Amino acid sequence: QHTIQEVAAFLKVNAGQCVKTIIVQGTEDGIVALVLRGDHELNAVKAAKLPQVADPLRFASTAQVKEIIGCDVGSLGPAGLNIPVIVDHAAAQLADFVCGANVEGKHLTGVNWGRDLPEPATADIRNVVDGDPAPDGGSLSIKRGIEVGHIFQLGTKYSAAMNATCLDDQGRKVTMIMGCYGIGVSRIVAAAIEQNHDDKGIVWPAAIAPFQVALLPMNMHKSQRLRDAVQKLYVTLRESGLDVLFDDRKERPGVMFADMDLIGIPHRLVLSERGLDENTVEYKGRRDTGSQNVALDTVVTFLKSTLNTADN
Repeated sequence: QHTIQEVAAFLKVNAGQCVKTIIVQGTEDGIVALVLRGDHELNAVKAAKLPQVADPLRFASTAQVKEIIGCDVGSLGPAGLNIPVIVDHAAAQLADFVCGANVEGKHLTGVNWGRDLPEPATADIRNVVDGDPAPDGGSLSIKRGIEVGHIFQLGTKYSAAMNATCLDDQGRKVTMIMGCYGIGVSRIVAAAIEQNHDDKGIVWPAAIAPFQVALLPMNMHKSQRLRDAVQKLYVTLRESGLDVLFDDRKERPGVMFADMDLIGIPHRLVLSERGLDENTVEYKGRRDTGSQNVALDTVVTFLKSTLNTADN
């Protein structure tokens, strides 16, 4: 058996009761053994910061492991190694664990630190996992995040050009080391879309929507009456303080509806000849499953009430 999963299944133990040994390049042309619990993963950034480990982190080759230790990686263990051994804190707490015997195809069981192996040098070299203790006394919960901010280390590139200096704690003039940070506007847009969309397109949050209302006349180019009515409605909406996208293209209704869903404007008004006959305008919210007719002379009041409710 060579992998942690194979060994654990064969011996009928939990992977967390096994240890795995990873051989990496050291800082002085040698190699270093990093030991973790079988159910944990190495954190390359943490490992590269160890003084014994080369930075950037580089794994030893299979040929190098075979030459120095005498077995393939599937049989590696911390027992009897003549190279530096650094054990993760969690692995250092194990008792009666399973590890490779450094003999091809063999493993040891019931191994204990201090009895079968020397008490190890320990360090934090693993990735945290769900349920690990948190700094506030609770437990960690691993969730997916979205990066919307960024930090840049600028060094002295700009401060040197500007002759920007300060006094250090010895009273000597030194060039300032600069950095900058902020929220990425384009990242906010991408994050908002990632969290607010459906199979039809974007569903903009009201606070950052490019427009509040999409105004769609049906076949306006065929009717002067409809053209006059929709122009009047557009002006009324704008004068009421609403930000309106007026779709005056000569497109079929289905195309206009699909485009507005794709763009994701929060509220949609549709005005047609039939609506004018009934003195109504069709309203649909971007998240709504159906539409409703609203009296044309009360549509501004209706929209403002709807917008206030959505914002709250």
